[in-house]
Amino acid sequence: LISTKGRYALRVMLELAQGEPGECMPLPVIAQRQGISEKYLESIIAVLARGLVEGQRGKGGGYRLSRELKDYSVGEIVRLTEGSLAPVSCLEGENTCPRADKCLSLPVWEKLDTLINDYLDSVSLADLLAEGGGNGCGI
Repeated sequence: LISTKGRYALRVMLELAQGEPGECMPLPVIAQRQGISEKYLESIIAVLARGLVEGQRGKGGGYRLSRELKDYSVGEIVRLTEGSLAPVSCLEGENTCPRADKCLSLPVWEKLDTLINDYLDSVSLADLLAEGGGNGCGI
């Protein structure tokens, strides 16, 4: 399951995507619009600031996207906040399971892992906004 943190991170990115290009959106504004506590939002923004958003302090400060909308995939956003999206623990990191070489079910989990990641990587913020998903409903 994708945690609340992962879902909220995607909502925050969509909120920023709907802002004026290049302009910063203050944290309290994002929190109010998305119904997320500022304290929890601070922890999410701290993760997103590791390459997905830029912060600016002072008057007119806040957060903004650092790339074009088409250059952000849902997979990248969710993996950054969630870590692995592997459907089973043996696919998280290096598989050290002593049964891996004779596990008959492993190919199923590997294929599912590939499908999940490929799908999420194929959907960009631009795609979600074009589909009307930018309002935060269902995310």
